[in-house]
Amino acid sequence: MKILLFGATGMLGQRIAAELTGRGHEVTGLSRSGPVKGDVHDAATLAKGHDAVISAIAPPRDGTEPGPPFLAANRALIDGVRAAGVRRLIVMGGAGSLQVSPGVDLVDTPGFPEGLKKEALAARAALELYREVTDLDWTYVSPAAELAPGERTGAFRVGGDTLLTDEQGRSAISAEDLAIAIADEVEQNAHPRSRITVAY
Repeated sequence: MKILLFGATGMLGQRIAAELTGRGHEVTGLSRSGPVKGDVHDAATLAKGHDAVISAIAPPRDGTEPGPPFLAANRALIDGVRAAGVRRLIVMGGAGSLQVSPGVDLVDTPGFPEGLKKEALAARAALELYREVTDLDWTYVSPAAELAPGERTGAFRVGGDTLLTDEQGRSAISAEDLAIAIADEVEQNAHPRSRITVAY
């Protein structure tokens, strides 16, 4: 497959690119600051000729309000892949919008880190935006609460809207295993127009 990857130089983006390339896919990796520059606002042009688009971009972390620019970026991405004629879109989101009990999201719990709240709310607003899209085969991927570089084990669980935890109550996934799950989703299109989460 020919796959366009936004955010390719980030911690997760690098691992997604490596996983897909290792499976024989042709990956065009773009970022705002890397050697091959490209922005989601140019998706209409950049996505042409690709079979799928993956966005591993994150909300702004420069101290400004992250919500409006992140929503604008995702609106541009949706409009761009539509214009380019690409139906398959995989978008990285956050864990904050995962439910910890019926009707209660992780971001709304008392112990959620204050410094991450605005970013989590921006990602949750993006999820709501995608849930209104019915003409694209999008999949919104929420990682576990803890995401960091680690081992590529291939042993993980895929869930839906609920935070997955292990027997000790920990919610974690390595970036390497999350990249496997994303590559699987690109290839299998198992969860179109829905959100998934990945954790041990």
